[in-house]
Amino acid sequence: MFEHVDELVAEHADLEKQLADPEIHTDQGKARAVGRRYAELGPIVSKYAEWQRAGDDLAAAKELADEDASFRAEIPDLEAAVARLTDEMRVLLVPRDPNDDKDVILEVKAGEGGDESALFAGDLLRMYLRFAERQGWKTEVLDATESDLGGYKEATIALRGRNEPMPWSRLKYEGGVHRVQRVPATESQGRIHTSAAGVLVMPEAEEVEIEIDPNDLRIDVYRSSGPGGQSVNTTDSAVRITHLPTGIVVSCQNEKSQLQNKESAMRILRARMLQAAQEAADAEASEARRSQVRTVDRSERIRTYNFPENRISDHRVGFKAYNLDQVLDGDLDAVVQALADADTATALGG
Repeated sequence: MFEHVDELVAEHADLEKQLADPEIHTDQGKARAVGRRYAELGPIVSKYAEWQRAGDDLAAAKELADEDASFRAEIPDLEAAVARLTDEMRVLLVPRDPNDDKDVILEVKAGEGGDESALFAGDLLRMYLRFAERQGWKTEVLDATESDLGGYKEATIALRGRNEPMPWSRLKYEGGVHRVQRVPATESQGRIHTSAAGVLVMPEAEEVEIEIDPNDLRIDVYRSSGPGGQSVNTTDSAVRITHLPTGIVVSCQNEKSQLQNKESAMRILRARMLQAAQEAADAEASEARRSQVRTVDRSERIRTYNFPENRISDHRVGFKAYNLDQVLDGDLDAVVQALADADTATALGG
């Protein structure tokens, strides 16, 4: 049934040999790629061995059933185990998203709702940073524009992992409009308001994946604005990069150094260009990315955060839970898993 898995088992063994060779670790990029592939194949190899053992046990029990009643009694349990392991193997063998081993650049942007929307955007930003901390990922704020009340008009962060699960595999479902229902701090009458913030998730591109011709760039420098330390409003450290062929514009002012801001802007630009290239090359495979709503409109939303009821609802899969406070503290596992399970069911034809 799973004949081609033998090839994956052989590949896994070869990768293990490569990782045991000190020479590979002189090239960190290659070592990281080999390590990720090895980790990806590990669960398949382990489950396959378990499936084979169960199949062998079942065959032996059937062969000896006429001679020994105890073997005959084991057959129903062994058949159930083989069926369960077969289903688990099918799930593991669902073709992976090619970006599942990638890091992520995530943007949060306030939408309708003014100051309240910016405060909610700040809540979402903290939620993702805390989720990343729980996963053991490294986080970096690439750019952020704060609002007057301490929220964020927009913010861009990078999330980097070292082992499974990698950021893209868990956060790729987060893109879209997130809606909040609560009584704003500025509301004197105690009325519940609805506002929204947008989230865009992109796999981070390596330089080798996206080559950018310097002649295609217009780079403008300007004076940073907003909070950020003594040097922020005294030097032209902020950077705006326009990719002329595509019209993509990226700006960064978070760092004090113009060079650092330029490097951050280039990372965001590469991620956006990789996303655009993938969407153009394969519309079907990029369905999830194209569904990330670019306009932050309260009427188009993927998820609602209802504070009075402490409820979170994901409208794509009908997920609902009453632990909103825990979710905003980074406990996103249940809703992310519900989305991943729905994605797998779709891939399996369910």
